[in-house]
Amino acid sequence: MAPLDPIAVLKFGGTSVALPECWDRIAEISQAHIRAGRRPVLVCSAVSGVSNALEALIEASLEEQHPPLLEALETLHEPLVARVGNDARVALKEAMQALEKLSTGIALTGECPPRLRARIMAQGELLSTRLGALLLAEAGISCVWMDARQLLDSQQGAGDQHYLSATCRYDPEPGLQRQIQDAAAQLVVTQGFIARDEKGDTVLLGRGGSDTSAAYLAARLEAERCEVWTDVPGMFTANPRLLPSARILRQLDYSEAQEIASTGAKVLHPRCLLPVRDRRIPMHIRCTTRPDLEGTVITARPDRHGATVKAISDRSGIVLVSMETVGMWQQVGFLANAFDVFKTLDLSIDLVSTSETNVTVSLDPSANVLHSEVLSALVKKLEPLCQPQIIENCASVSLVGRGIRAILHQLAPAFELFEEHRIHLVSQAASDLNLTVVVDQSQSERLVRQLHALLFKDGSSAAILGPSWSELFEPDIEIERATVPTPWWSTARTDLLEAASGQTPVYVYDAATLDRQAAALQSLQSVDAALYAMKANSNPDVLRRLRAGGLGFECVSTGELHRLLEVFGLEIFETGPVLFTP
Repeated sequence: MAPLDPIAVLKFGGTSVALPECWDRIAEISQAHIRAGRRPVLVCSAVSGVSNALEALIEASLEEQHPPLLEALETLHEPLVARVGNDARVALKEAMQALEKLSTGIALTGECPPRLRARIMAQGELLSTRLGALLLAEAGISCVWMDARQLLDSQQGAGDQHYLSATCRYDPEPGLQRQIQDAAAQLVVTQGFIARDEKGDTVLLGRGGSDTSAAYLAARLEAERCEVWTDVPGMFTANPRLLPSARILRQLDYSEAQEIASTGAKVLHPRCLLPVRDRRIPMHIRCTTRPDLEGTVITARPDRHGATVKAISDRSGIVLVSMETVGMWQQVGFLANAFDVFKTLDLSIDLVSTSETNVTVSLDPSANVLHSEVLSALVKKLEPLCQPQIIENCASVSLVGRGIRAILHQLAPAFELFEEHRIHLVSQAASDLNLTVVVDQSQSERLVRQLHALLFKDGSSAAILGPSWSELFEPDIEIERATVPTPWWSTARTDLLEAASGQTPVYVYDAATLDRQAAALQSLQSVDAALYAMKANSNPDVLRRLRAGGLGFECVSTGELHRLLEVFGLEIFETGPVLFTP
């Protein structure tokens, strides 16, 4: 019996399979693995936008308004079909006929049970991979299409919900490995997101489940490596869309990557790491549009960098449930009784913070259905036990790394930032991998920016940090020297040195700069009034200059009001505006 080729499982997301050019890159990536002696197994998502369109199709079918949605789904696949031709049109026609029958059935019955919903949602992956296999064949790669429902079996689930959020066994399967080896092709194309249950019915792995599909298959096939190809080249020290200065993390261990994904990073689904961790299979995160970048490698390699913060992540839409009662102190079973209420309503608790008289927990919207009806029912069921309070519009901000407890003293400057923010909950992970605070959602973005600037300003842990997002993706822009304004202090150098020769410190303000800034504020179209904060600088000449520029004033003390009276007299209240916020 011939020895098995090393297998590489490659997952490609929706944006990575949406256009013919995307499949050209997939072909190049696959050929590189083939040249290296590996057998690629491609796990592909539905074309970008298709899963959302299928969900919309289900809702439209319930209202008997589905025909336009079917046309939209056909349009989303047209770029791929146009490249291949007749065979692709046949595949598209068969898929659309199947969807038309299913949606007509929904329209006739007026309902879409989970079993039927799963069958409809699976069509996106089934169609994208059929078209993809044709595109790869056109590129000269011999490939075989396999149905993921013949490769992955879901575990027994409770009720109909297992159709929409199944888990699969991932123990090694030598027979499956031999099946891949004996396939008369250079690579295998299959689907993410779908599997089958013990009855042979189609089940889904939940939104974002293609990552998990790839991990399951990698474990079952005892793959040499598992690669997740997406639109970002790896995990970063923060959300790079928010902070272009965020730097790529070259290496992580499974636990760190799990923590970063669980606390808000969207690049990986948190469930995908357990199968590869159990089988010690390296996971690589790569960028489909930039295959030249190394990306992030996740392994079981012991951490060699000591205790350090490696990332700052955040999640919005968090709902807190505060349970207040003096009666819980030293009361046996309070937590069990309270948590049983959450279980009854199928609510998964994320963070927990306790004191003698209060327990506060967080609910993550990505793991729970948090409609007002559900929260009202929760409050009603908790009232016999405590005084419940729902706090909405919150966000969690997490410092993720290894040995957080050992470096708390080094994080003292970071804790000072929290002085300006209302803290609802603090949680330090028992695993010592994260420290999380929950703040008002409106403050989370600002807090992430401040923490990142503070904790990553000196290039610490440079061995694991790669280039920033802006260095990787923002094009170099040549700025003409003539377009850069000369700073005022450069032309006033002689005067400044003379002013400083008598005594120091000396504070100097440029009148032209004050005028320019006042004019810029006055030009804003979306505000009623521009006010200067007196606490910034109450120098009389500065105040006169800004008032001449049309600005009003904001005061936070009676002393500041008295200063305005000294400089302008009572007329300032007539010509204002003046805002007093004691």
